[in-house]
Amino acid sequence: MNDGCWGSRAMVVRQHGRTGRNAVVAAGCAGLLLALLAVSGCSEQGAAADSGGGAVTRAEPQEVLRQAADVLAGTGSSQARTAMRMASGGTRITLHGEGGFDYTRGVGELLVSLPNQEEPVTELFVDGALYMKNRGAGVPADKWVRLETAELSDGNLVTGGATHPMAAAELLRGVQQAAELGTKEVDGEILWRYQGVTDIAVAAEAAQGRAGEQLAAAIGGFMDTAVPFEAYVDGNGLLRKVRHRFRFASSSAGFPDGIDVVSTVTVYGFGTPVRVALPEPGDIYAGTIGASVG
Repeated sequence: MNDGCWGSRAMVVRQHGRTGRNAVVAAGCAGLLLALLAVSGCSEQGAAADSGGGAVTRAEPQEVLRQAADVLAGTGSSQARTAMRMASGGTRITLHGEGGFDYTRGVGELLVSLPNQEEPVTELFVDGALYMKNRGAGVPADKWVRLETAELSDGNLVTGGATHPMAAAELLRGVQQAAELGTKEVDGEILWRYQGVTDIAVAAEAAQGRAGEQLAAAIGGFMDTAVPFEAYVDGNGLLRKVRHRFRFASSSAGFPDGIDVVSTVTVYGFGTPVRVALPEPGDIYAGTIGASVG
């Protein structure tokens, strides 16, 4: 997806009253991730660097990574690109997303492109909820689906087909081991590269508020709470790119060996205004969601 397609898109943040819980069948809660796999047959240490003109970070790897969420939150907002590659047996599929997130207000929007669907899925992220439009699975094209993230088996780390940048950073609070692998040029910038393993349960204990609740909900959704990662951080400790490797537990959905999920989040354009218009109550679908997309 072209980096410029998000641009400076204007949206409006509005207060939105909590709607009643949708009548959604359990199969629908697996969301975009399982549905796409079900219908798809596609196979497919070095010297310090100062990338931002500020103070150079030379803390221990675990300290740098555990502070990543706080440093990212301090930027206020950013644009983001996401990529999620899923594989189970011979079935492989990759989703791409692009959008913007306001970390102060806790809102964001992604346009997630599906391989077999012309129009992207619009996803709105708010504290505790995910809204999806053009989702398919029997939902009218002009209606939105609202899912409570704390009620999803993975806390929406992978269900929506993209990982929220702040959730990806919060997950690093549970780092169990990490190594600094020197510097690497990423998108024209020299960044510090780290590799290691984080733990969802440990991160849930360390995170605060909604982030902690989301990660706590995700503990039982994966075959192992240990998550290998690769992260790229600038000289000021700001997370610029992170890749997590999950093993999603989904035997009840027809994947007894689980699903390998590699989720990559790249953040850039810090401070870019992000305005998100939440759907009106009457635009939210209240019917039954099927288990397939499109």
